[in-house]
Amino acid sequence: MTRRLLLLPSLLLLFTVGCGVLPSTEDEATDAAREVARKAGQVLYSQRPRTAEEVGRSAAGINGVEVLRLTGTSTHDGDGIDVVVRTSGSATGGGFAPKQVTVRRCFAVRVSPTSEWREDPRDVDCPDNPPLAFAPRPEPPRLPYEELRAGLPRVPEGGQVDEAEVRRALAALDLPPAIRTEVKSDGGRVGVLLVVKGNGSDPQDCLLARVSPGVTDVWAPTRMQRMPGEGGCTVNNALHPQPAPH
Repeated sequence: MTRRLLLLPSLLLLFTVGCGVLPSTEDEATDAAREVARKAGQVLYSQRPRTAEEVGRSAAGINGVEVLRLTGTSTHDGDGIDVVVRTSGSATGGGFAPKQVTVRRCFAVRVSPTSEWREDPRDVDCPDNPPLAFAPRPEPPRLPYEELRAGLPRVPEGGQVDEAEVRRALAALDLPPAIRTEVKSDGGRVGVLLVVKGNGSDPQDCLLARVSPGVTDVWAPTRMQRMPGEGGCTVNNALHPQPAPH
């Protein structure tokens, strides 16, 4: 019995020292909340110019993230945009009665061309205001497939395609400003592009057309070709179509 009593203080000392060198449960929960903010920074990371509204809307759509403050007007102006986000994290403590601890913390995520991949978010005090609300992203205008097909000129075999006539047909469609058009002549044919600005990650909306002697074609590239960087939504693809993916 005496020996057990002598061992008890040693065991308590070992337990205390061991706990002293280990992070607290609250610190582990804070690290988990910080990791959520870091992953949000990864989602927002891009070299594409965006406004503060666009960045804030994207951040607010990330699971587990609340946007509390935006500083800056554009990712490519000055130091870019600072987004103050609030996230939560949980951890379970050890000991004889394990208990889960959940914390809510705020971090500043920088979004600019000089941001680094997986850049560490800065710990900041949480603002007192409620999470910011953002209007839904405007719906892109409908691309007028049928109208374009009906309005483009038909040139008979052996005839000559007039680029000016193609441009007049496009002007007659009275397209909204959000639809960008491009026309290009090459080898006796005229290519046409109608495209809506994308978000840099999803497929773009676009229509292609080619007016040649004997045939006028209008089509939309495949989803894969419309992905950013694939070159499907270009006037050159209208003149020289990419092969269909296998």
